[in-house]
Formats: sequence, C-alpha cells, structure tokens
Amino acid sequence: MAQKTRELVGAHVDKLIELLNKAYADELIAYFYYKTAAMLVKGIHAKTVADQLEEIAKEELEHSEELAERIIQLGGEPIDDWDAITKMANYPKVDIPKDRSDYVGILKGVHIAEQGAIEVYANIIKFLQTEAKDPITFHVIRHIMGEEMHHEEEVETLLGI
Repeated sequence: MAQKTRELVGAHVDKLIELLNKAYADELIAYFYYKTAAMLVKGIHAKTVADQLEEIAKEELEHSEELAERIIQLGGEPIDDWDAITKMANYPKVDIPKDRSDYVGILKGVHIAEQGAIEVYANIIKFLQTEAKDPITFHVIRHIMGEEMHHEEEVETLLGI
C-alpha cells in the first residue's frame, strides 16, 4: 500500500482513485472502438482514417496504462472486469456507424468521444486544484488532457472543421 503517497494526497484519495478508474475505463473503451474502427473502415479515405485511428488508439492505450499506474501508486487497483469497466465509464460507448464506408460518421463519433475525454480530464483537474491537491496526478492528467486536445484537433482536421 502506498501509505505515504495516500497521506500526501489527503482525505480525498479514495474519490480521486474512483475518478481515475472512471477515466481508465473510458480510455480502454476508446481504445477498443478506435482500434476496431481502424480495422473495419472502408472506402476512398479508409487508409487515411485508419492510420489516424490507429495512432489515436495507441495513445488511448498508453493513457490507460498511465492511469492504471497512478491508481496503483495511490494504493488502489484499476478495474479488472469488463462489465465493471462499461458500468463505471463516463462514456461507455463510442457511436461508430454500422456503414463502414461512412468515414465522416466514424470521425464524428471519435470527435464526440474526444470532447468527452477533455471534459472528464478538465473535471479531474478542477478536483485536484480544489480537493485532492495531488501534484503528481495533476501532472499525469494535464499530460493526458493535452494529448486528448491534440486528438480532437487531428479529427477536426480530417472532418474539415
């Protein structure tokens, strides 16, 4: 158990672990949907869209690993059951169209998911600034949020918005 780490974070450590686990669940779900969409997308722009989704999926998996590591450092455990992951997630589903050639629809689903992730991380940062006051977790979340903002920008470029 990370006794000193928990002590430094203070009374809100269990709530922080819960918030991090929810974000962890979101990242695993995003990885699953983005990776699957990258493999299934069809049509004239499939290669471009698939390459972008592959890159974002890889980063979402890295985010889940960073969150899991921090959860463990705080004395918690990352969620280890898929049903619990989908129940705990802030965003348990990414809306990806069944028409695999609808790359615009796929990208819109990813865009909405990325905006949701930015909101989740912004809320965790607010919590860290007002309640938990954990500079290490703040640094991790700020880093992940920056990458999510970059993902949003990349998807917007592909969508032409």
